[in-house]
Amino acid sequence: MKLRISHETAYAYDHPIRNLVQSLRLTPSVFEGQRVQEWRIEVSGGIRGAAFRDGAGDWIEGWTVRGPTEQVSVRITGHIETRDTAGVLRGHRETVHPLTYLRDTRATKADAALKALAASVDAATDALDLAHKLSSTVAGAIAYRPGVTEMHTTAAEALALGEGVCQDHAHALIALARLRDLPARYVSGYLHSTVDGQPHDAAHAWAEIHVVGLGWVGFDAANGCCPDDRYVRLGSGLDASDAAPIRGVATGTTAGAGAERLDVAVQVEEIGQ
Repeated sequence: MKLRISHETAYAYDHPIRNLVQSLRLTPSVFEGQRVQEWRIEVSGGIRGAAFRDGAGDWIEGWTVRGPTEQVSVRITGHIETRDTAGVLRGHRETVHPLTYLRDTRATKADAALKALAASVDAATDALDLAHKLSSTVAGAIAYRPGVTEMHTTAAEALALGEGVCQDHAHALIALARLRDLPARYVSGYLHSTVDGQPHDAAHAWAEIHVVGLGWVGFDAANGCCPDDRYVRLGSGLDASDAAPIRGVATGTTAGAGAERLDVAVQVEEIGQ
């Protein structure tokens, strides 16, 4: 599938900031399931700094914006070709050992309810079968409903609520997998979720579970499937915060502390062969 992606993140500040330093994980992963044809990252007033591929195989770019400024925008435009690998992350180079992803974070730390849910999953024929069953269990326990959770909601809180968004499904699945001794991590990216050819909001997240002998396999509990050619993978981490596409620090304002406002627009559309 050939996809056109447009992603803009706009920051507005009550008072002009003096300096902004950002770390961007906004370049598609390199593996057999996707091939970049064109990709551009632009930061308004930004100066591109060092760039490198980290141990997880993600491409990281540093950017600096020198103020004073009240607005900063990060814009990504690109074309990418994808193909279905049944969720398996084939050909992805990384050096971090899979067992690193057994470590809990605040967002994925299991409470009694998550432990009981993990224990309720029937014995599986193998690790891959167990991963599929854990994903189905999360899908049944947390209904998809936008707006009921926020970015700092934990897996335990989402399970107690019984509702959430893709971030919550990913965190809960990661928690359950780790409880069953399967390394798991959070993945950020895009999803082409319509077939009408029209642009649509498409930022997305899912989980990857490591299966010995097969490697990392993606599971999207929110949609009850493994990632296919509709998905574009950007990067991964222990949780949503660790895998954030944009991380940054504003180092000062010209008139004391002020609020930051954030607007995000993401569109993905299929283009002709």
